[in-house]
Amino acid sequence: MAKTTTLKAAPRLRSGSGKLKQMRREGWLPSVVYGRGVENENLKIDAKTFSELLAHSSSDSILINLDVEGEGVRSVFLKSIQHDPLTGHALHVDFLAVNDKTEITANIPIHLTGESKGVKKGGILEQYHHTIEIVCLPGDLPDAFEKDVSKLDQGDSLHIGDLEFPKGVKATHGNEIVIAHIGKPAALVSEEASGIEAVAEDEVPAIEQKDDEAPAEA
Repeated sequence: MAKTTTLKAAPRLRSGSGKLKQMRREGWLPSVVYGRGVENENLKIDAKTFSELLAHSSSDSILINLDVEGEGVRSVFLKSIQHDPLTGHALHVDFLAVNDKTEITANIPIHLTGESKGVKKGGILEQYHHTIEIVCLPGDLPDAFEKDVSKLDQGDSLHIGDLEFPKGVKATHGNEIVIAHIGKPAALVSEEASGIEAVAEDEVPAIEQKDDEAPAEA
């Protein structure tokens, strides 16, 4: 299961774009906590500490104990991050207030392990989805999904239904969605395509011109 990290926060009284920019220059990251049954609260967190937290997490779907100055600790789920389109730096963070009965939606990374039989034969592992969207209660949130693909041969696929889900965790998409596929080598695909074209040409009957047929006039 995913680990819960503690992050210090403080109430944020300032608002307005100018004041928020000044807050960011001081090293703070504006944030808000909201959720069913709680009032929205503007907070600020240390930007450097938050950046380090993300750097050491396997995904952005994180459970956090917010230690709010003067108010105590509250459980929250990292809901979304607004980034600067030029620098990529975080500009604002939304937290969802949760308890042990709050159903959350999260994107969890998929780690494929092992070398497949198909790859050993020269095939290519193509992973179409690196995360999977799931719903669960906070206490059931997984850190990541791991799947051994060593038995997959060329032409085989890995589907969502092939993953092992912990109790209380379910995917939001159907089991038939393909996560990864073992493709054939490009040279083999080209060779097979050439063979198909050759067969097709052999099957086309030649049109014979009769001796008494005169060519069409231009």
